[in-house]
Amino acid sequence: MLTKKVLFVLMISMSCKSVLNNNDRTISQIKIDTLLTDKINIRAISVNENSIFYAADKNRVGLINLLTGTKKEFIVKKDSLTLEFRSCAKTANSFFALSISNPALLYQFSNDLTSPKLVYSEENKNVFYDSMHFYDNLNGIAIGDPINGYMSIITTNDGGKTWRKNSTENSPKLDDGEAFFAASNTNINLKNGKTWVVSGGKKSRLLYSENKGTTWKTIETPIIQGEAMTGIFTSDFYNEKIGIIAGGNYEKPLQNYQNKAITFNGGTTWNLIGENTGAGYTSCIQFFPKSYGKRIVSVGLTGLFISNDFGLKWTKLSDDKSLNTIRFVNENTAIAAGKDKIIKIHFL
Repeated sequence: MLTKKVLFVLMISMSCKSVLNNNDRTISQIKIDTLLTDKINIRAISVNENSIFYAADKNRVGLINLLTGTKKEFIVKKDSLTLEFRSCAKTANSFFALSISNPALLYQFSNDLTSPKLVYSEENKNVFYDSMHFYDNLNGIAIGDPINGYMSIITTNDGGKTWRKNSTENSPKLDDGEAFFAASNTNINLKNGKTWVVSGGKKSRLLYSENKGTTWKTIETPIIQGEAMTGIFTSDFYNEKIGIIAGGNYEKPLQNYQNKAITFNGGTTWNLIGENTGAGYTSCIQFFPKSYGKRIVSVGLTGLFISNDFGLKWTKLSDDKSLNTIRFVNENTAIAAGKDKIIKIHFL
């Protein structure tokens, strides 16, 4: 009988062979263009071929036009509050930014960052929203740390004009010490109405919904857990089957075991990858577009790493420890942001 480990190695081998003819290019270096420098901390970005939208600290949201290089920043004013935006999302007609902590404030902006509108607010000493995304131009979801033991979930079905909070009956109950990390706006992944949410802390699991967050089931993961700053900090799904989770121990950033895992069955089972190699603590991990899930990039407190083989082997391409989040413009170009900067990365 084949062991679980042998089956996993066979699956990786078969997957590599299946994409080799179509995707045998190995990336080994990068070129960086700096797009923005400022005294700023950015953990959430939304990008396309023409624009970068970002949500940041000190009440700021911003926009960079990739075609012209023009920049625009907007300061959100709400009484005397100092707001930190760590979640954002983009639809065809609007940009959304969601603040952490109490009170939680969700703003809708037009594509040129004019006409800001407060579309949701919540006051509770325990409120803390960590991530938000849209399934399509009408349906969106944001998740936050537990209140009274249940995951906080707000949803919209009218393009973000109005939001409502799920009742506890429709929200997963979390374990003691289980919550979410607002590290890079990658707690949530959405594919064809399916939702994957990753948790961390003393318990680190996958929470999965097949019906846009109406009902949920929980799945155990092999990522290190048990302490307040351990667990899954980031995730990505290439498609409905291939997904990756990463994180580790924020207080021990060099620890690079039990901090990366991959699935080939939609999250039902996970296998650790890259043990004792590659990045330590990871704040954001992403699949390259058009790579069939084979090529992966990560950023965090030990630098920027890339894998060309489903995460089995990793190569460090940058020592930059300041990057919090990364998103792809296309299969060769990504935008990364973090402490005091936004950069464009060309993979060569």
